[in-house]
Amino acid sequence: MEEIVDFRDERDWQKFHNPKDLAISLSLEASELLENFQWKKSEEAEEDKMDNIIDELADVVIYALLMSSELEINLEQAIKEKIRKNRQKYPVEKSFGSSKKYTDL
Repeated sequence: MEEIVDFRDERDWQKFHNPKDLAISLSLEASELLENFQWKKSEEAEEDKMDNIIDELADVVIYALLMSSELEINLEQAIKEKIRKNRQKYPVEKSFGSSKKYTDL
């Protein structure tokens, strides 16, 4: 996190990194990640586009980390809480091996 913030601050970019614009950037980078898989089988994309997939995934994570920093969200705590909530929505006995949404279990 420190390296990401240092990179941003060396360029005086924090003024552009409000939560709304970070959310937009995160979504745009996620779309760029998805573009690597468009019109391909997953295996084909992995073979042909892995370097770009890695770069775009890193961009997604960087923007998520910057957003959590700006909003003062403890991301580790937030992830643990989300997993706890998902355990309630997707109990093993109902969701094991199923791709159904929790409302359809």
